[in-house]
Amino acid sequence: MTEADAIDVSREAVLVLLTMSLPVMLIALGVGLTIALFQALTQLQEMTLVFVPKILVVFGSLLLLLPFMLATITTFFDGLADKIIGLS
Repeated sequence: MTEADAIDVSREAVLVLLTMSLPVMLIALGVGLTIALFQALTQLQEMTLVFVPKILVVFGSLLLLLPFMLATITTFFDGLADKIIGLS
């Protein structure tokens, strides 16, 4: 394996990581901004008002996006296994 191959595998791993985590992070960001706007408009400053809905939505989005994440990581590892087999 050359340095270029190692860099390609690393780059692909980072892209897979971003592809899998970005949807959940964007959903959490949207929920957090919505709740922060609600708190600013109503002047209701309660910490659990932010935490509980956000954690529920993140868990729900993880359950909803799990097949997509599994397909993404399976494709990555299949390609990685093919590269490892091709080394010998």
